[in-house]
Amino acid sequence: MTEAAIALRGPSMAMNPWLVAAAVVVPTFMEVLDTTIAVVALRYIAGGLSATVVDGEWVITSYLAANAIILPITGWLINRFGRRNYFLVSILVFTVSSGLCGLATSLNQLILFRVIQGLAGGGLQPCSQGVLLDAFPAEKQGTAMSLFGLAALIAPVVGPTLGGWITDNYEWRWVFYINVPIGLLALAACYAVVLDPDYLATQRAKQRGHTSRFDSIGLALLVITIVCWEVMLSKGEEWDWLGDPFGRVQTLLALFLLGMGLLIVREMRCASPIINFRVLGERNFAVCCIIFFCAFAVVYCASMALPGMLQALFGYDALVSGLAMSPSGVSSMAAMMVAGFLLGRQVDARWMIAIGLVVMAAGNYWMVRMNLEVSFWHVLGRGWC
Repeated sequence: MTEAAIALRGPSMAMNPWLVAAAVVVPTFMEVLDTTIAVVALRYIAGGLSATVVDGEWVITSYLAANAIILPITGWLINRFGRRNYFLVSILVFTVSSGLCGLATSLNQLILFRVIQGLAGGGLQPCSQGVLLDAFPAEKQGTAMSLFGLAALIAPVVGPTLGGWITDNYEWRWVFYINVPIGLLALAACYAVVLDPDYLATQRAKQRGHTSRFDSIGLALLVITIVCWEVMLSKGEEWDWLGDPFGRVQTLLALFLLGMGLLIVREMRCASPIINFRVLGERNFAVCCIIFFCAFAVVYCASMALPGMLQALFGYDALVSGLAMSPSGVSSMAAMMVAGFLLGRQVDARWMIAIGLVVMAAGNYWMVRMNLEVSFWHVLGRGWC
């Protein structure tokens, strides 16, 4: 569709906003789901590809690192190619790479396809958020963000259960194949209902005559920082952290700190930075970023570490270890609905955030006190927090 046609049809608010929301939430859910759906299948993946379980962890690490690298440059890509075009291409590449992951015949191939999948999936979340905000009027944007948050929060806790069921009843390759029909359906739906609003089309037209220099140095520093951080956290326990006799962890830590320092200095001085750190000068935004980082770090750590522990130490199969995570999804859905209702009643959001963090801390304390003698129901109970 040409930009002239888009301009004639108007912004995406001309569409029914709930149709737009239903279309864009699906690829977001699918992308976040893929961060954890393969966790319970790692042992099966490693066995099927004649690799060790430790090496199989690169299937997760490579995906997360690629996601983290592409996220900061999503804004530049949207301005360059248009949000609708970039969104549709991301869905298409994500879907194709998911199919290639299922067809992989070696661990190296699978890791390569997971990197491509992560690079494509990294742009789905910010694009979905932008589309939702443009589709809904200002007074309903809170509802739109609640819907997005529901998909982003439920997906990582549903992933282990779904992955376990698929692995036990079919085989691990279907953990990736399942994305193909869903991705094609999402692509068709988004092609039909997602449009670039007028202001984005105008902004893109203005930038065509101005060739802004891309912050390639900032991107290089970002890649170094993210890759070193991801590898260090993923392999640190295996390499004995700072006690590593070969100095691998120490080297990664030094490169991470150096890269982060240079990245901050570079982006603060660059006229068109790839990451705008200046926005952190807004106190509320900075505090929300910190809370968001810590909360999702806890969610992802539990979602990724617990299934492996249950399989290795408790002898659970993929499905049972996934079911042990299921209450997290149920309680998260209930909490999201309650939070949306309370926000509509003008309840102070700060109190709800504080209560949520306290409950999350209680759930983690429950996990800390676990030992090899606990029952399945004890493990199940921590999910409600």
